[in-house]
Amino acid sequence: MTLPIAVLISGGGSNLQSIMDRIGQGVLDAEVRVVLSDRPEAFGLERARARGVATAVVRREEFPDRLDFDREMIEIIRSSGAQAVCLAGFMRLVTPDFLHAFPDRVLNIHPALLPSFPGVHGQSDAAGYGVKLSGCTVHFVDEQMDHGPIIIQAAVPAYPGEGGAKLGERILRLEHRIYPQAVGWLAQGRLGLDGRQVRLAPSGAARAVLDQDPPCLVNPPLEQGF
Repeated sequence: MTLPIAVLISGGGSNLQSIMDRIGQGVLDAEVRVVLSDRPEAFGLERARARGVATAVVRREEFPDRLDFDREMIEIIRSSGAQAVCLAGFMRLVTPDFLHAFPDRVLNIHPALLPSFPGVHGQSDAAGYGVKLSGCTVHFVDEQMDHGPIIIQAAVPAYPGEGGAKLGERILRLEHRIYPQAVGWLAQGRLGLDGRQVRLAPSGAARAVLDQDPPCLVNPPLEQGF
């Protein structure tokens, strides 16, 4: 059964694009019903419109508080028929009311190996710390920033003297693979929560061939098409 989703963005929307591309390829059984942004200039809105996807802009400054802001987003998402929400570079925390509206159905992608380096500068924080491995994480969203149960992670080498921008380029290529995969598992009803442990039900699907250069580690493994 096709999963109708909403995607929340604040910027370029490259992860939105990766999700739409996998849908277009027939690999991901989902449908983007609406793309919301808190910034009218976000390029991701143009990506959505180019695919004929409905868009909406909800400015935080037009609402007296976070709760009213989130209630407006909830109404738009529900009106679209979306049943799950993907945060893709959305630069605001959502309220408990938002999470209660879509229980265990709100996902986020973060450009670091959580729980290390949460926040908006994950790549540069990791590079500045001198880590030898960095990467990205898809997780369920909870009431704390970059904190919810982890669905899938991918790791890449980090090199001495390398800045966050260069490291971020390698991380981003893997973001574009693991986020659609996580959404696909959600659409298939294969994700289960046991406290902080995310259980992935087996399907017998063939594993993907990882052609990443340099090599990377992804766990759980990607499946064919991702």
